[in-house]
Amino acid sequence: MVLGVLANIAKIPELRRRILFTLGMIAVYRVGVYVSVPGANVRVIREVVGGASSDGSLLGLFNLFSGGALEQASIFALGITPYVSASIIIQLLSSIFKPLEELRKEGEIGQRKINQYTRYGAVGLALFQGFGTSVWLEGLKNGDGIAAVSDPGWGFRLLTMMTLMTGTAFIMWIGEQITERGIGNGISLLIFAGIVADFPSALGQTIQFAKTGQVQPTSLLIATVMVIAMVATIVFFERGQRRIPIEYARRIVGRKMYGGQRTHLPLRVNSSGVIPPLFAQTVLMFPAQLARLKVPYLDSVRDALQRGDWVYNTAFILMTVFFCYFYTAITFPPVDLAENLKKQGAFVPNKRPGKQTAEYIEYVISRITFGGALYLALVCLLPDVMRQYLKIPFPFGGTSLMIVVGVALDTVNQIESHLITRHYEGFSGSSAPQLRGRRIAT
Repeated sequence: MVLGVLANIAKIPELRRRILFTLGMIAVYRVGVYVSVPGANVRVIREVVGGASSDGSLLGLFNLFSGGALEQASIFALGITPYVSASIIIQLLSSIFKPLEELRKEGEIGQRKINQYTRYGAVGLALFQGFGTSVWLEGLKNGDGIAAVSDPGWGFRLLTMMTLMTGTAFIMWIGEQITERGIGNGISLLIFAGIVADFPSALGQTIQFAKTGQVQPTSLLIATVMVIAMVATIVFFERGQRRIPIEYARRIVGRKMYGGQRTHLPLRVNSSGVIPPLFAQTVLMFPAQLARLKVPYLDSVRDALQRGDWVYNTAFILMTVFFCYFYTAITFPPVDLAENLKKQGAFVPNKRPGKQTAEYIEYVISRITFGGALYLALVCLLPDVMRQYLKIPFPFGGTSLMIVVGVALDTVNQIESHLITRHYEGFSGSSAPQLRGRRIAT
């Protein structure tokens, strides 16, 4: 089956070029991860950040999403995070700031303008984060007291700011090139590549622990079953939809009648993606980071929010549910959706257009969002349970696993679309229907 699909891919020159171009751009990105910032002691930084990566701290989370670039003091140390943060900020502002809201409604031209603002915002955030990173590196020391920066000062700070900003801009360019000339979403694929890059070392570490007896075979078997179940759950919920029936009103133009079609409005169970658990995780880890900077009165908060403790888990679930509802309400307003349906002459059966339709859509969204929020929270907490109770060194959180599975599904769907369009069999075994000519009576 898979070999047949790969053979079909090789038969389509355009698809083959797109896949090879995508792989080439990802390879360029991975090579850049090992190009270090001038003036930084990579060995010291690797000792500090490598230890943080194993305890699930915020520093380890940043290192994971950068594909290990942070512990390499790489020019790509900021990763694509500034662009993602700028995208979220612009998306939130477009729902409350009138000029951006009008741009969003202008179609492709408005979207290009919004993308331009997002790039500017990403460059500004990269400069700001680059300054913070340079200051952090200047104060960083390993256990032996060796400093990460031998010549601190404004020269190092300015050089680091410009280097990290340029690296982020280059990553944005790579992502856009993949989206335009490759296969899949470029930004998502770069995040995917950064996360997956740590998989071989994590697998090797787990095998080594199993050989030395640090991990019991029973625990390893349970962990394997849990990971498979998590992947299956993610696939099930990410593809889950609640379809609201939609009908178009009939109208007569001249002697012809138009409309009357029936379709549906698909509402995803998880319409907010991985943003809510990321927000919740960042907020809960923030007091610990401030406590390390000797901010008063935060030591007790840090001690209460120990990862894996019931207080942390309860707070994480509640905050994930809150951010799910908050983000869905901002990015998917039922009133605007009902108004658009009304303008198109569409309506929900047994519901009046306008206010009643908006209330019904809001009712449906609130119900499916609750299930999606619980799914997000539980999937993101399961890796912590594996680390704490099974003693498995599982480096990936549920958020990372969701990104990997989601990006893989989207990329496979795009490849399958190319295959089916050209009448080849896809991964799911489906193929395009055979076109039949219609016989013309003479």
